[in-house]
Amino acid sequence: MTEIVLFHSVLGIRAGITDAAARFRAAGHTVHTPDLYEGRSFDTYDEAFAFLASIGGIPELITRTQASVEHLPEDVVYAGFSNGGASVLLLTATRPGARGALLFHAAMPLTAFEMDFTWPHGVPAQVHYATGDPYREEAGITGLAAEVRAAGAPFDQYDYEGTGHLFSDPELPEEYDKESAELMFSRALEFLERVG
Repeated sequence: MTEIVLFHSVLGIRAGITDAAARFRAAGHTVHTPDLYEGRSFDTYDEAFAFLASIGGIPELITRTQASVEHLPEDVVYAGFSNGGASVLLLTATRPGARGALLFHAAMPLTAFEMDFTWPHGVPAQVHYATGDPYREEAGITGLAAEVRAAGAPFDQYDYEGTGHLFSDPELPEEYDKESAELMFSRALEFLERVG
């Protein structure tokens, strides 16, 4: 079975994260869920982005991401929801041993980090997005796809009808889509079986 490091969204650790971790554990995987917010979580994006800015924004998130895995093995799959996708991309590209990257409602090219690193050879990535996600950026998806494929690795993109961003979080009724969430998790579990 696979060891997974699962990063939370900009909202912090909520049901969407704990439910996902439980699903993966039920399938026999080991799951680590770093809390980059040290216990804080939010119900709205405005609150969450304000908090992120107050702690130092992306530079501080990078520092916390790197510190969160210091005690963990390197032979893992990195997975992340929304803002957690940045942590996934950073660690997959900079920490040796990654077996794969699972990106839920998240994708951007490594060039966005403005750092000198590239996608590791042969490491697959899987991306899941709602077609009407207000945070979806097509250029980010295509840019990442090009980087992953240039490294000789598979890039799988799955699109879901709807307008919700975190459509897999049951505590966000205006965004949650049970059918899409179930399909997304089934595809993610298949990915884990392939890379395990």
